[in-house]
Amino acid sequence: MTIVIAAGGTGGHLYPAVALAREFLRHDPTTKVLFVGTARGLESNVLAHEGFELALISARPVMGKGLFGLVTGLCALPVSLWQCLRILRTRRADLVIGVGGYTSPMMLLAAALTGVTRVILEPNADPGMANKAVGPFAQRVFLAFESAAHSFNRSKVRVVGTPIRKAFLEGNQQSREKSGPFHLLIFGGSQGAKAINAAVMEGLSELMTQLSHLTVTHQTGEFDHARVAEAYRRAGIAARVTPFLYDMPVALREADLVVARAGAMTVAELTACGKPAVLIPLPSAIYDHQTKNAKVMEAAGAAVVLPQSALTGPMLVRTVVTILRDPERLWAMGAASLAMRRTDAAEVIVRECYALMEGYHDVNQSGGAEGV
Repeated sequence: MTIVIAAGGTGGHLYPAVALAREFLRHDPTTKVLFVGTARGLESNVLAHEGFELALISARPVMGKGLFGLVTGLCALPVSLWQCLRILRTRRADLVIGVGGYTSPMMLLAAALTGVTRVILEPNADPGMANKAVGPFAQRVFLAFESAAHSFNRSKVRVVGTPIRKAFLEGNQQSREKSGPFHLLIFGGSQGAKAINAAVMEGLSELMTQLSHLTVTHQTGEFDHARVAEAYRRAGIAARVTPFLYDMPVALREADLVVARAGAMTVAELTACGKPAVLIPLPSAIYDHQTKNAKVMEAAGAAVVLPQSALTGPMLVRTVVTILRDPERLWAMGAASLAMRRTDAAEVIVRECYALMEGYHDVNQSGGAEGV
């Protein structure tokens, strides 16, 4: 069987797709998986690290890029569609999976035109425009949140959670007893977050005063890495400062509290590991979906949400210190986070996809998109 997965741009699109690809391979190791993305996103680095093949198309973002971005994005659509049709034909694809973002629409349309089985995965509490646009072409729509169901044909919808890598489910036993210093994990999504980095640097001296034995892992993104690392050095805080975290499962397992954005993948991974969090949603996210994701976690008692518009170093430090100095609250937040997790999303999606393909198992019997 050959699967084509259209996912790229950010870790929030890539990592659920990687988890899903690994589940397909666990089910049938002979499965061939091809990711489709662009040269502008993180996919080249991330997928090389994860060991998956990547094909590039000329898709460009349409939403949120102004008039010029809109025009160039629309002009790229015919070329992208032709490239997608060619990929499906040459790879004899049996299944296409779209995970949102600007790489998905033309691949889903190409699959519809060629009769290839096609599904989409929407990990956010409020769906993005790309998935809304291709919803009518999809045969099944897999959602992480029930709140997203209103945007799609209800007969196609399955609320399954977000696929996560198996490594996130290992070694996450909670304990009320804490031995040793607290460990804080800070990350701003796959590209880092300048606002979070700035607030942390502003508050480092106070943080050191309040929690002198605190240790930190801070993922900064490439742009801010040098200056953030220097700020920790000057403050005398034991910290691992890195541009990117490839091994997020290990980083989360080590953390007692997490400061992060509120992308769908972040929320899924936090709850998989049962971690309490201080969430700072990205205000420029289209449709403000990060705020909606964060509010879901806050309503469950698993997180505190701080708006970026009011974020300061003292406010962030005060919030972190208040939580870490209250062991019962810290434990309760972690328990609430763990109660939210869904661990079977990838398995459910794989099972449903096989059912859509009428129980297809043997890749050698597939005609795929040969007739394109």
